[in-house]
Amino acid sequence: MDRDQIVNQLKATKMDDLLELVEDAESGYLEELELVPSIGLCYDQELNNALIQLLIDNGVTIIEVKDEE
Repeated sequence: MDRDQIVNQLKATKMDDLLELVEDAESGYLEELELVPSIGLCYDQELNNALIQLLIDNGVTIIEVKDEE
């Protein structure tokens, strides 16, 4: 899934917060993101993986934190 496909899917499903993450990453405002791997960023696993990879490709450091129940 390329950048345009990711952005279009985020727009189509009204995931504005995730779209903002992409925009912030591309503009250099987002340097790192804490993420619970078992939760991810969204329910769609393919979109989640593609989105995380897009953020990494834009220089965002993903910091994995443990899920504390």
